[in-house]
Amino acid sequence: MDSMTALVSTFARAYHYINNDTRVFSDPFAEKMLTDEEYTAISQNMSQGITFFAPEFHGTREEALRYIVDHQLAPSVLARSAFCERAIGNAVRIGCGQVVLYACGYDTFSLRNQHKELKIYELDRSEMIEDKMRRIKQTGTRPSCQVEYIGCDLSQPSWKEELFNRGFDCNKPSFGSLLGISYYLSKEEWGCLIGSISSAACEGSAICFDYPLTKGGAESRRSRELAAAAGEPMKAKYCYDEMEALLSKAGFLIYEHMNAAEATEAFFREYNQKNAERSMTAPEGVGYCLAVKNFAG
Repeated sequence: MDSMTALVSTFARAYHYINNDTRVFSDPFAEKMLTDEEYTAISQNMSQGITFFAPEFHGTREEALRYIVDHQLAPSVLARSAFCERAIGNAVRIGCGQVVLYACGYDTFSLRNQHKELKIYELDRSEMIEDKMRRIKQTGTRPSCQVEYIGCDLSQPSWKEELFNRGFDCNKPSFGSLLGISYYLSKEEWGCLIGSISSAACEGSAICFDYPLTKGGAESRRSRELAAAAGEPMKAKYCYDEMEALLSKAGFLIYEHMNAAEATEAFFREYNQKNAERSMTAPEGVGYCLAVKNFAG
């Protein structure tokens, strides 16, 4: 069964790419991962919900959709994608040859990746992996590098065995992307997952993720309400010190961390300079973190 949050995130990337010349994050394949019916249905459902997002809004249905995408759906998705893929690029440049996308959803990195020597492992529920592979086939595009699609349950320790069986080398540096995951796990579950990833990663390996901060804004509140309505409630929030301690326990040190203001300056600046009338900002209440496996951990 499709994950509604994964579909909406893909729609946000697609809409942003289609409707902008200057982009915070470019994903030309996101639209191709959706059927025309899905794209139209999400567009209609979102524009019809404008009173939920902005009760005082007045405008056309298309203007309503643009407002919702720019102020609710896209900012967090674009910011975390830009943050993570910049970090992946840096990791590859210093010799990392393995990237693991945890709970990959409909992420299209493997279709956009330009590093042919890279090996990518995509992990998610079996039904999601099967659906994703079907959608990728329908795009008519093939990844330029080796990709292993692994159906598994990340809450069970057996996912590591599945990863190793597909060629993952725990003795070589890896990069793990965990975008959009921490929101839907309890603190105990998140800590267990990070610890499990650490046990499969050698020193110098990195992980990248976004997470909900204890202090959030209206956008974060609405995101929680939407997730709950879709049957995927968000379970936890963290302060920086709490996340730092959790990572340290698993042997990771925070290498880079951004809050909303820092992410807006880093990734939205050019877009906002050219689109002052419809500027976007990274959402308050979200942290963006890059952590590296401690050489002493």
